[in-house]
Amino acid sequence: LAQGIGVQAGPRTSRQRRSSPVQSCLARMAKMISRCASLLLLASPAAGLSFDVAAAKNRPVSKVITLLKDMMKQLEKEAEEDEEIYDKMACWCETNDKEKTKSIADAEARIEDLTTKIEELTATSARLNTEIKNHEKEVAKNQEALDKATAIREKQLAEFNAEEKDLLESISALKAAV
Repeated sequence: LAQGIGVQAGPRTSRQRRSSPVQSCLARMAKMISRCASLLLLASPAAGLSFDVAAAKNRPVSKVITLLKDMMKQLEKEAEEDEEIYDKMACWCETNDKEKTKSIADAEARIEDLTTKIEELTATSARLNTEIKNHEKEVAKNQEALDKATAIREKQLAEFNAEEKDLLESISALKAAV
């Protein structure tokens, strides 16, 4: 009876070996249809042991079996379409998962590198700020020393000019006296 309504009882193909939601649903539907067909055949009145083909076609059970066969064909067709969609979705999910996992790993590595770089640059910045403060102190000292030296030189220049003036006046007076 199971073969009469289109349920496959032979060896499974590679597509059937995979357990997908579509295949498991299809298998349950096939069992249910098989049981219904069995019950309908058992419930129909048995007029005798002879088989009349014309009478079998006109029985309501035959119509139900034909409807069940059509439903099974439609279910198998839809199951194949669903299986293709499921395969594509599974492939996309697997590929997408690999890509996202790789992207996450790359981003985490980059974050670690950037954190290390930030720490290095923070240390360099602190060192340079210290050096800048030291150089500013040194420049201030040097400016103070330069100001003192300039003041001394200006004082010495004024003394020299005054002494030179006195000497020139003395030379002029000596020349006038001679």
